[in-house]
Amino acid sequence: MRIFKTKWFARFARKEHISDKMLMNAIREIEQGLTDGELGTELIKKRIARIGEGKRGGYRTIIAYRVGSLSVFLYGFPKNAKSNLSPVELDVYRRLAHIYLGFSNEDLAKAQQYGEVEEVHP
Repeated sequence: MRIFKTKWFARFARKEHISDKMLMNAIREIEQGLTDGELGTELIKKRIARIGEGKRGGYRTIIAYRVGSLSVFLYGFPKNAKSNLSPVELDVYRRLAHIYLGFSNEDLAKAQQYGEVEEVHP
């Protein structure tokens, strides 16, 4: 399973002190069937806890997810800043998921080269 984060999400994660290890743990939980919402074709909502706190007051992440092959963290927000995505936002993230999950390994390498995505490492 290859795991990536978009340029926007990488900035968000750095600002909020969300480590790659935390992102990898979230994907492991998804692989075990523990999601916080199926948002449509290959789009998942997953909670990530704040450091030293639980998931209830933590972050919500939106992930493009293809079983066994690819995950891309697209968007994240603190629960206290926003309760959910609007229908327009949901449509946009579904479209983004379709695009990212359609990338070949060459496309992902180019996106990395241009700084549009970063691979998540342990």
